[in-house]
Amino acid sequence: MKTTKKKCGVCSGTVKKRAFEIIQIGNRTDIPSLCFDVFIVLFILLNISVTFLQTFDGMEEYAGVMGGIEFITMVVFLVEYILRLWTADLLYPGKAYPAAVLGFLFSFYGVVDLMTILPYFLPFFLPSGAIAFRMLRVVRILRLFKINSRYDAFNVITEVIRDKKNALVSSIFMVLVLMLASSLCMYGLEHEAQPENFSNAFSGIWWSVSTLLTVGYGDIYPVTIGGRMMAIVIAFLGVGMVAIPTGIISAGFVEYYTKIKVGSYSQHDADFITLDIPEDHPFAGKQIRSLELPRGLYPAVVLRGEDVYTPYENLQLAGGDSLLLGTAGRSPVECRIEEACLEPGHRWIGSRIKDLDISRRVFIVMVKRGNRNICPQGSTVLKEKDIVLLLRRMV
Repeated sequence: MKTTKKKCGVCSGTVKKRAFEIIQIGNRTDIPSLCFDVFIVLFILLNISVTFLQTFDGMEEYAGVMGGIEFITMVVFLVEYILRLWTADLLYPGKAYPAAVLGFLFSFYGVVDLMTILPYFLPFFLPSGAIAFRMLRVVRILRLFKINSRYDAFNVITEVIRDKKNALVSSIFMVLVLMLASSLCMYGLEHEAQPENFSNAFSGIWWSVSTLLTVGYGDIYPVTIGGRMMAIVIAFLGVGMVAIPTGIISAGFVEYYTKIKVGSYSQHDADFITLDIPEDHPFAGKQIRSLELPRGLYPAVVLRGEDVYTPYENLQLAGGDSLLLGTAGRSPVECRIEEACLEPGHRWIGSRIKDLDISRRVFIVMVKRGNRNICPQGSTVLKEKDIVLLLRRMV
């Protein structure tokens, strides 16, 4: 009886793991996972298309068909959401199941999924006023950003903005200062001529926004000679000032994709090691930014099947990946990777890493034990036949 329960538990864990692998996006070598991605994308497009068609006049005769399509797509989205809740502990392997579920619920895509489903089912429970939440289903289109398995479009945007945040904040501050200054100047020039439009210093904000952003609605405009001359100057300045943030973001995109092509770091005199990540490896399921790597090492490339990924901070490692680690580029200190094979009789056998008598210039990076790669910790006990990867600082 106990054996049956154990087998059932193993079977259930295997099914859960397989379901998690299928619903995760980006594995081109897994045909069921790839088919699931295509299936979900088609239903996303179908759901959004129905949402748009329902706004057209004359579509009332097709209301039943569109309602049926919408219901089917929402059931599919609901099943997908339940599967993601069920496999949340595999998405966050370091957390208990309740904490993993909460982690997914409050993650970006967890909120997107919930906001996709709720607007459809809320009218059944809150008939009055809940229709307004139907507009939130358009948020589902953000899921399309995850389809690009080589470069995550949403992460590219966030990475560029994060890298250029200081320049963007400075340029936006300059635009705000110019906007307030032009509003104050226009008030002084136009208040007497048209007090109803420029009644105070802040009443010219709408005019300055539309002028600086080169929209120019024309509902408020200067009528005095001085005001018109000021408007010409502000219009010219607006073209240049608004172009600054655009140029910064454009340059950020060019730099990002240049790094992808030629590598994020110089490879001159650099040493690299390949770290295979099996399913039980401590790095499996972690994002690049949460990896605890020794000083002087940096993630250079992530190999996943036949695909090559740039290790941006939000990239999550998976079992079966290979992580290429470099030892040059981030640190001005020259380093070298060495291997030490613990043959019978080696003085390190049976010792904990924290008890080893090694130079302060030498760091243990990884321990290879058979087919496993062990992330070294102070309490890790070295065994015979282990291969220890050492990072040696040359100066």
